[in-house]
Amino acid sequence: MELRVKDVAALLNVSEQTVYRWVSDGVLPAHRLGDQFRFNRVELQEWAATHGHRVSPKLFAPAGSHEKLPSLHGALERGGIHYEVPGDRRDKVLAAVAGLAAIPAGVDRDLLRQLLIAREALASTAIGDGIAIPHPRDPLVVRVKDPVALLCFLQQPVDFGALDGGPVRVLLVLLSPSVRQHLQFLAKLAYVLNDDRMKVLLQGGVPSRLDLLNRVRLIEEGAGPAAPASGPALQKSRKP
Repeated sequence: MELRVKDVAALLNVSEQTVYRWVSDGVLPAHRLGDQFRFNRVELQEWAATHGHRVSPKLFAPAGSHEKLPSLHGALERGGIHYEVPGDRRDKVLAAVAGLAAIPAGVDRDLLRQLLIAREALASTAIGDGIAIPHPRDPLVVRVKDPVALLCFLQQPVDFGALDGGPVRVLLVLLSPSVRQHLQFLAKLAYVLNDDRMKVLLQGGVPSRLDLLNRVRLIEEGAGPAAPASGPALQKSRKP
C-alpha cells in the first residue's frame, strides 16, 4: 500500500478533503493502517478507469519507470472498429463480440465469452454516457501476443447495469498480454474517453474508422483532453 491520501489527491487532481469524502462514502477503495489510509496503485488504476475519472495515464506508470505506455491507437488498429454488433441482451452482445473475426487466432472464443460475462457479473464495466469497457478480470487467461482493442457499435442499446442508468451503445473491449499493460490501458481509456471531441464522435451516430483512429492518435500525441478535470459523478457501487 504505497500511496497516501496526498498522493491520491495529486494523481486524481482533487483535494485531500475530496479523497477523504470519497473514502467515507465508500466509493474509493482504501485500506486503513492505524489511523491513516493507504491506497493500492492497482486498485486505484481500475477505479479511475471504471469511474471515468479524467487523469493522465502517465501518472499511473510504475514509480521510477521510464517504460513507454502501450498505444491505444495501435491496439485499435489490430482489433478494429465494428458496426451493427448484434444482441438484445448483455450476454448475447458479449457472445457476438467473442465471435468477431478480429479476435486473435489462438484465443478460445468460448472461454473469452465466459470471462467477459463473469466480469460483468462481478461489477458492470459500463462507465456512463452509453459506453462500457468489457475485459477479462485476469488478462493472462486469454493469451494474446500484443494488446488488442475492439471498438464496437451495437445494433441496439443494451442494459449493462450502468451507474447512470442509461443503456450501452458502444463497447471498447480490451485484451492484454500482461496485467501491467491491462492496467495501463484502463488508465489510458479513462483519459481518452473523457476527451470532448471523442465523446462527440462516439455519441453522434456512426463515425468513420478514420475519424476515430485519428482522434485517438491526436489524444495520445498530447492534443487532448483540453478541458479541466472534473470529478466523476460518484455513487456507491460494487467491487470494481
